[in-house]
Amino acid sequence: MSTTTIKKIAVNTGGGDAPGLNAVIKAVTMSAIQRGWEVYGIRDGYNGIFLPTDYPNHDGVIRLTIDDVKDITSLGGTILGTTNRGNPLRYPMKTAAGAVVEVDRSDEIVEGLKRYEIDAVVAIGGDGSLTMANEFYKKGVRIVGVPKTIDNDLSGTSITFGFDTAVSFATECIDRLHLTAKSHKRIMVVEVMGRYAGWIALNSGVSGSADVILIPEIPYDINKVAEHLRASFTEEKDYAIVVVAEGAYPKDGTYAVIEKEAGKAERLGGAADRVAAELQGLLKKEAREVILGHLLRGGSPTTFDRLLSLRFGAAAVRALEEGYSGVMVAHQVPNMIYIPIEEAVGKMKLVDPNSETVRTGRELGICFGD
Repeated sequence: MSTTTIKKIAVNTGGGDAPGLNAVIKAVTMSAIQRGWEVYGIRDGYNGIFLPTDYPNHDGVIRLTIDDVKDITSLGGTILGTTNRGNPLRYPMKTAAGAVVEVDRSDEIVEGLKRYEIDAVVAIGGDGSLTMANEFYKKGVRIVGVPKTIDNDLSGTSITFGFDTAVSFATECIDRLHLTAKSHKRIMVVEVMGRYAGWIALNSGVSGSADVILIPEIPYDINKVAEHLRASFTEEKDYAIVVVAEGAYPKDGTYAVIEKEAGKAERLGGAADRVAAELQGLLKKEAREVILGHLLRGGSPTTFDRLLSLRFGAAAVRALEEGYSGVMVAHQVPNMIYIPIEEAVGKMKLVDPNSETVRTGRELGICFGD
């Protein structure tokens, strides 16, 4: 617990954007101002402090007022900007010989916070952003984390904001694709985000009456998928919907990495393309892939995500007022609690292949490729 008086706090958003980020910013700002604190937003993760020359107008750190945030609850994206490149803990730099190496430049962030006389930070982000937050905590920064990821794969919290919006939109898309697939007698392979955890694919696939759901936690056999679809085709139903998480991979295979560079988050791709091509070859039936990708990140948050985000932001300020640091606000029904950040990072919350939702899918006749 910290008893240091707070006068000025900062808030930032890191990693991929998610519906609800602006609602968290609003709740943090308004809750803090109610307590008499000044609130500042750090632009683009920590870049506003870390890379000041990128902001020629000296606006890398901006003052936030009630007028700035009062109408942003419904907005997608983040008014502060975000980034998943240039991790200051593993910042890519060229050596004299021209090689690229990763160096720890986190002390520059700590010094920058001191320069702006920031007493505490609310860090909103996923596993990578919260790992940074935990390192800053170890270096003496008073900090509270808020869990953000549409993938819903952070440990310690029952749900993360942005997930409900992503699943709702993915389900709507699947509903629409049923109609076009039926019209053309096609197999539609729908790829959704989920690099290492298949929560979006599972929930939207079951809700959207998919025929097949492929997720990273259950490596698939494409021949079993083909057998299932072949048996499912009838004169009345001669089409299929296959939902694939971007990180889904075949047994004795691996997921496809399309980009892995120093200081950047790993990017995956090609899961739907691979599945569609293989199914078309095995079934001699037209298969088309649809990649929802970043469409899942955009748009207005659902009512559920708006309320969840506002609760997260208010609870983060409450935690600071109560003297907490190095903790993440976590949702455990029905309450918001505080857990050490180190308990939330480094271990992903994955789909249990024997979970009730998976069992429900199987009982509805959905194939998981195994």
